Amino acid sequence: MKKKKILGVVGLTLVLCFLVTGCGENNAKLENNHDVVTSDSGNITADTLYENLRDKYGISVLVDLIDHMILDEKYETDETETETINAQIEQMKAQYDDETFKALIYQYYGLESEEELKDMLSLEYKRNLAIKDYVESTVTDEEINEYYDDEVIGDMQVRHILISPETTDDMSTEEKEEAEEKAKKEAEDLIKKLDEGEDFAELAKEYSDDTGSASDGGLIDYFNKDDNMDEAFLNAAIKLEKGAYTEEPVQSTYGYHIILKTDQKDKPELDEVKDDIISTLAEEKLNNDATLKYNALIKIRENAGIEFKDDSLKKDYDELMDQLIENVSGNL
Repeated sequence: MKKKKILGVVGLTLVLCFLVTGCGENNAKLENNHDVVTSDSGNITADTLYENLRDKYGISVLVDLIDHMILDEKYETDETETETINAQIEQMKAQYDDETFKALIYQYYGLESEEELKDMLSLEYKRNLAIKDYVESTVTDEEINEYYDDEVIGDMQVRHILISPETTDDMSTEEKEEAEEKAKKEAEDLIKKLDEGEDFAELAKEYSDDTGSASDGGLIDYFNKDDNMDEAFLNAAIKLEKGAYTEEPVQSTYGYHIILKTDQKDKPELDEVKDDIISTLAEEKLNNDATLKYNALIKIRENAGIEFKDDSLKKDYDELMDQLIENVSGNL
């Protein structure tokens, strides 16, 4: 982030607001190139002050002013925002004493107080809400239906047997590989027992290294894709038909699994999960395109009817947006 060495963002915002939009009771006095400072050596006019502030700080501060104007009313500060911002600040302050903290936020953000920091974080919080809402609005019915058909499944219930390799940190690579092979071979032998008709639950009770489920015959109650499951385990469970078990051991971060699918519920109706699908697809779009958040904010401002009456500021704005997009594109 660009450092602002002279004025804090909030203080400068108020100055520009005063000069650009005529905030305050003395607006009439600033019209017609009114002097804001007089001296024996000459005077400084409101126009001169405005032009210098605009040229040095104007566009970044003006963008903040625009976004505050658009977003503050639509996204009123609530308890969730306040708690989020306070947590961010407490995390920042945890490593420093008060004076060091104040010096750091001035050095890196050009901010002179914790209140200015809260204002900056509040604007970013609201921008993120607006970006999410905008991107969600671009998700099409075709995308929703495709995701529903391909990705949404009913909750699954399985039993599993886990065979963990007996390894320690001080083992050599060769010793660890031997332990892995031994665990895999034990899992393969258990699959042979299943093929011969032995009971899955009983084998789980006797052999499984998953202490959380072994006593219950390896039962893992209903779960779905959004649960915290090992990816290899989850994918193997999804592929199984009800009543079938894996024909080869499934390797996960925990060891080797044999998985039996005991039940799978029907997938929910589209209307029940549509909002979740839209949220997921929007998040995927944002993760896959780093420029999207900037393009979303550009569209949000356009949709709010923002027009620049100062051609040089419009040029500066376009250049700033192009630069931000180019920067994130270059980091991909």
